[in-house]
Order: sequence, then C-alpha cells, then structure tokens
Amino acid sequence: MAVIAPVGIRRRGGELAPLSETGHSPAMCEDQNLRPENPTPEGMADIRMRLRLHFGDVLKLGPGKADLLEGIRETGSIAAAGRAMSMSYKRAWSLVEEMNTAFRAPLVQSNRGGAQGGGASLTETGETVLAHYRRLEGIVWQAGHDEIAAIRDLLADTSV
Repeated sequence: MAVIAPVGIRRRGGELAPLSETGHSPAMCEDQNLRPENPTPEGMADIRMRLRLHFGDVLKLGPGKADLLEGIRETGSIAAAGRAMSMSYKRAWSLVEEMNTAFRAPLVQSNRGGAQGGGASLTETGETVLAHYRRLEGIVWQAGHDEIAAIRDLLADTSV
C-alpha cells in the first residue's frame, strides 16, 4: 500500500522558487503551481505543497522525479533535464534507472550517443505514470483547499 507523505517547500538553488520561475503550469502539489485545469484558488498563489508517494521500499515518487520525467519529455535528454534541475547527469541517470526498475515496464527509453547524439524519451508507461501523478497533485490541492486556507488565515504574517 502506498503512503502519501506531504513534504516541505521546494527550493531551487537554495532559494524559494517563485511560481513564475518554476517552468510549470498550475496544479503541481509539489510546489504547488497549479495546472491550468486546476487554477490557483484566489489568495493561494504563494502557498506551496509537495506530494510524495512511498511504495514501501520499492519506490518513492515525488515532485523531483516527476519534474525529471517532464524535463526528459521536453528536452529529449536525461542530461539536459538534469542540468535544468541543477542535477548531475549521474544523479539524473540514477533516478531514471530507479524508476525504470520499479515499474513493470520502463518509464524512460534511452538511446546511446553516436552521430545523432543519443537521446531519451518517455515510454507510454512513463507518460501514464506522470499523468496520474500530476492529476493526483491537482486532486490533493483541490481537496485540501479549505484546510489550507484555514491554516493560512491563522498565520501571523498575513502577506501569504
């Protein structure tokens, strides 16, 4: 059984990543930029939430791996996706291998270098896993809206 564990605020280069600089559209409960189909509720633009799924000892799937998968889809490269996240190629490759071995079918297909320079793409399973994760983020955000707003309203600093 999967354990859903909310985690802290995402940092980019040691700084909080503003919504406009994350490169994501709304509905990522990770950083909680909400996707267009789940627009940011009024007064919630500065609130972030991260969703991490723990599948026992087999896999932890969270915002970082989801962002890596999206980066691979967008760039066609594990190295470029890792660089965009300030991650070494070795770390990006390690995360891809971890995901590929955890599922029945690989999430990322990679092609060796050569004249064409190699590349990588998401498999059908990779696209499916990423879509389910992103939808779940939106569902969690929407379901928790009232509670999040209530907590926000109790903050001493009301500028959030």
